[in-house]
Amino acid sequence: MLKVTSISKDKSNFYKVRFDDKRELRISEDLLVRYRLLKGTEITEQVFEEIKKSAGYDIGLQLAMNYISYQLRTEQEMRIYLKDKEINREDTQKIIQRLQELQLVDDVVYGQSFVRTQMRLSDKGPQAISQQLRKKGLKNDVIEEVMHLYTPEDQFDIAFKTATKSLQTFHGKSHRETLQKLRMKLMQKGFSSDIISLVMAELPDEKDEEAEWDAIQKEGAKLLRRHPNDQQKLKQKLYQKGFEFDLIQRFIDEEIIDEE
Repeated sequence: MLKVTSISKDKSNFYKVRFDDKRELRISEDLLVRYRLLKGTEITEQVFEEIKKSAGYDIGLQLAMNYISYQLRTEQEMRIYLKDKEINREDTQKIIQRLQELQLVDDVVYGQSFVRTQMRLSDKGPQAISQQLRKKGLKNDVIEEVMHLYTPEDQFDIAFKTATKSLQTFHGKSHRETLQKLRMKLMQKGFSSDIISLVMAELPDEKDEEAEWDAIQKEGAKLLRRHPNDQQKLKQKLYQKGFEFDLIQRFIDEEIIDEE
């Protein structure tokens, strides 16, 4: 027979039960009550093994319940968490199955919630959101199912808001370079080329001639410091920046030749 020599509660609200042969078990309060374990209680080796076998699942389930009490978790996140808590693979599988039976772990529900939140709070396109879900362990068929919530109309609205907001940050650039940077930004945000094209078609296409002249003066001044005696190089760099030949020539005529 094994005799309980001490019982103490740890910081995680589990109990450490020590026996007279120096062995110990970490168990939940439920197991403590179920087996009526008190200091001085004697149990058989068979009961000890029963408690030991139940302890991992029982503790793991309570840890899992606490983990999902703060926010939804994916199946992969739960498996990683239980592994970090040193719950063995067999108990982890049973815990996952139990949580799924209770509908506490459901990757479809998680994915739907995640997509809605991203649509409401972020400026990410569907490709970026899909990638995030993939990293969280959702399978491709689940991702495809939940991404239907992000309709083309929603994608256009969010992409258009992102584009108009970004336009305000591209100061001192040529009209063409501004549009190129804007298109690139929307791609990086995860929007499809079709949605980007629709957004670009809705943006003002007319250049602000005054702003364009201010931009080439700013870019040209910087390039002149790098290439003070090379007009050909200057023209090439300004063209790469998106300025038209007529405007480049005007800059050369007014800012360089006139000064000479």
